[in-house]
Amino acid sequence: MKFFIDTANLQQIKEANDLGILDGVTTNPSLMAKEGIKGEENILKHYVTICEMVGKNVSAEVISTDFDGMVKEAKKLSALHPAIVVKIPMIKDGVKALKWCSDNNIKTNCTLVFSAGQAILAAKAGANFVSPFIGRVDDSNWDGVQLIEQIVHIYGNYGYKTEVLAASIRNPLHIVRCAEAGADVCTCPLSSIMGLLKHPLTDIGLQQFLEDHKKSQA
Repeated sequence: MKFFIDTANLQQIKEANDLGILDGVTTNPSLMAKEGIKGEENILKHYVTICEMVGKNVSAEVISTDFDGMVKEAKKLSALHPAIVVKIPMIKDGVKALKWCSDNNIKTNCTLVFSAGQAILAAKAGANFVSPFIGRVDDSNWDGVQLIEQIVHIYGNYGYKTEVLAASIRNPLHIVRCAEAGADVCTCPLSSIMGLLKHPLTDIGLQQFLEDHKKSQA
């Protein structure tokens, strides 16, 4: 499973990258605003900075909701750096834009996916990644991980190359369950990734090892 970090915070991206397990970054307008990055020029510069840090798989989201606008933004974003993956929403014109980008060698991540039917459309249109928002599915009293399983199964049936990117991850258990379900990628906050490190028996075991070492040196 690939690990993407869902943030625009450079310090968190560096920390995840230094850990040696980072495969990409996903961002959106909300995350940019959270970091106080405003204005198109500053946002584009920030994308380039992230790309230079990570080197691959940096999702940058379009703002337009019409076909012509999305295509125009996709051209602009993809020209920033080879690592850029253009995030396009799962709407009617978005499907058209996904197909146009696929035909013109622009990598895409279809976002705001909440059903297997939407995932099928994204794959048919040639999206490189499809992002089911499992946390938000859970919020609606359905099982988000079950949706991942369903999409993985369908893609396997037909040999679709689109990678299943589990998004809206809320905790470390989400990551493990998505790995069990066969997700190709998960994108989540740094805190969820770091949560995978923690286990009380590890802490107890390490403490015992250190105490035994101290005794052996006495």
